[in-house]
Amino acid sequence: MPYDVITFGEAMVRLSPPNFARLEQAHSLDLKVGGAELNTAVGLARLGHSSAWISRLTNNPLGRLIANRAREAGVSTEHVVWTEDDRVGVYFLEFGAAPRASSVIYDRKDAAIAHIRPEMVAWDALFKGVKWFHVTGITPALSAGAAEATRAALKAARAAKVQTSIDLNYRIKLWSQADAGKWMSGVMEYCDVLITTEEDTERVFGITGKDYEDVSAQLLKRFPLKIVAITLRENPLVWKNSWTAIAYQSGKVYRTKSYEVEIVDRLGAGDSFAAGFIHGMLEGDVQKAVDFGVAASALKHSIPGDFAWITRQEVETMLKGGGLRISR
Repeated sequence: MPYDVITFGEAMVRLSPPNFARLEQAHSLDLKVGGAELNTAVGLARLGHSSAWISRLTNNPLGRLIANRAREAGVSTEHVVWTEDDRVGVYFLEFGAAPRASSVIYDRKDAAIAHIRPEMVAWDALFKGVKWFHVTGITPALSAGAAEATRAALKAARAAKVQTSIDLNYRIKLWSQADAGKWMSGVMEYCDVLITTEEDTERVFGITGKDYEDVSAQLLKRFPLKIVAITLRENPLVWKNSWTAIAYQSGKVYRTKSYEVEIVDRLGAGDSFAAGFIHGMLEGDVQKAVDFGVAASALKHSIPGDFAWITRQEVETMLKGGGLRISR
């Protein structure tokens, strides 16, 4: 049965000290699983869509742990490429509190996904009947093979008339701004919806403007995109942010509510925005895409881990102005 949405990318084991401790203080670590594209697939599954996540995992307990967590959240791992070689990536997260920011240390070099090649996945057959394909700028930054596989996937999706989205998701620890800009500029022809931030747009494409609308208009002028979505975060405190987004299409700006979010865990928030946005686009409504994207990601801030353990009903209740009284 064809999936509504397919995503492609890395997922890692996440380890973090409890109770805001530093890693140097840690005597135990909480274990979660996360990765941008898997997080998005989970968000879409939670909103009622059939989703599949494509990756390459080592067939050991850690690789199986990641696949188990994906399936537990409703995401198909049927097309994951398994290998007896390589390793699974790990990252360590320290939770901060003002004035100390949260921080991440990666241990992902030579992970199984970095050794993926385009021919390992039957992209043409995989996209038959699929409605949407999503990837981020993290995957092509992992290795030349991962970049080639990402390009092949986007080309196959375009050939199959599957709608596509790319979350720019620039990671300074993975590649230079120049390399990111060159590669990303080369695949924008296969992208329908670009999800980004003002900061990432400047870093990767060198685009700045007087406001978010100006930045969006410049992106649409430079590349053959249909829609640009920009998430907007104000973070006066580590644990409390203001969160919203806009979408820009054919000169029209779509806006939605701003949410004051108390942050339990902000990792995966941008990915849950992507999930909510794709959800709205699958129903053919850009305004609904912005509304759902921001509301879903606002909820995600309140949930431990990278996954958005939310429901469509919860998001709809938020959009109707649901309050903070105990639900009972």
